[in-house]
Amino acid sequence: MRKYVAIAAMIIAGILAGVDKTDARPNPNALITKEHGQAQLTERENTNSLCGSMNTEPEAVATGSGYDKGICNSTRPGRYCSRFCVPLNTQQTPKERDGQHDFDFEIGTWKTHLKRLLKPLSGSTTWVEYEGTTVVRKVWNGRANLVELVADGPAGHFEGLSLRLYNPESHQWSLNFAALNSGAMSPATIGGFKNGRGEFYNQETLNGRAIFVRFVISDITPNSCRFEQAFSDDGGKTWEVNWIATDTRVKE
Repeated sequence: MRKYVAIAAMIIAGILAGVDKTDARPNPNALITKEHGQAQLTERENTNSLCGSMNTEPEAVATGSGYDKGICNSTRPGRYCSRFCVPLNTQQTPKERDGQHDFDFEIGTWKTHLKRLLKPLSGSTTWVEYEGTTVVRKVWNGRANLVELVADGPAGHFEGLSLRLYNPESHQWSLNFAALNSGAMSPATIGGFKNGRGEFYNQETLNGRAIFVRFVISDITPNSCRFEQAFSDDGGKTWEVNWIATDTRVKE
């Protein structure tokens, strides 16, 4: 019996000798940094990442070139950790803003002053002006609206219609415009509002050339707003404005 007790004591002594007493308690604030191609543990105040390992309490995070932040499963601060740790994304994805009432400000009747460049992207600087009335009606409880513009000027009579539709999945608006003389909808400009400014884009052709179209709604107040259309034939590097409309609310 004494023989077996002695053997057991030797085994226990060997195990204890191999334990680094400074590592007896796991350090939850250890940070991994890249050194000599390995991940070394150093001190860290806190972390928001978790390692993929499920068999130990997380205790260190990985950083440095080539390392993603994450908690390592090593319980031996000051030693090398051979595991690569997986970051825990604690940030919630921002909820998309519901923009279905973005055009509510425009519902009603407006006096419109319109300037139009006669020959866009041709080098021409000839503008014509109109005075008219714009009426905006809400459709589908705000998720769509219908715009009717009637204007007259030295260049003649102009009538235009715009159907604006809100897509609740993409959280974007499509603006679909038609002029009376064409009788057809032009390609929709797509976009939305941010910080009180609306920007909408599309691609179409003008005189056989592919161009970008930008439509901007700005300077929005309860009683006024501005609309501006511009074309680009160089991929959006430069823009030429060809349509400016300023609306003033007609008080009922």
